[in-house]
Amino acid sequence: MQSRLYAMRKDKLKMTQEELAKYLGISTLSYRNKEKGKNEFTQDEMFSLSKLLGKSIDSIFLPRKHQNGDNERKQ
Repeated sequence: MQSRLYAMRKDKLKMTQEELAKYLGISTLSYRNKEKGKNEFTQDEMFSLSKLLGKSIDSIFLPRKHQNGDNERKQ
């Protein structure tokens, strides 16, 4: 599940899934499945959401442990 995206959509954007789906040019069902993690967002959709939210793609979509190269092994 895209829990950060869900929280940003509700708290920052104050948009419904239907409204955000329209913004992206996809169906509400398609958006809902992507937000739930059943399907993946396209690169274009990720860029659009990043621009709309004013956040980097990795801060929206990547797990916290993989942001900013944190998944590299410490030596």
